[in-house]
Amino acid sequence: MQQAPKRLVRSRDQYVAGVCGGIAEYIGADPSIVRAAYALLTFFSAAFPGLILYIIMWAVMPKE
Repeated sequence: MQQAPKRLVRSRDQYVAGVCGGIAEYIGADPSIVRAAYALLTFFSAAFPGLILYIIMWAVMPKE
C-alpha cells in the first residue's frame, strides 16, 4: 500500500507560529535545533531576510 506524501504544514509544537516546528517534522529533525539554526541564520544574514521569509511561510503554510 502506498503512503500519502509528506506535507509541509505548520506544527502544533510552536513558539510563535509553528513554522520551524513544521519544517522540523517534515525533515525529521529536532524542532529546537531547527529553531536555533533558523534564528542564527536570520541574525547573521544582512537585513534579516529570514524574518520576512518566516512571515511569508506563516501566511502560506497550512495549519496541521
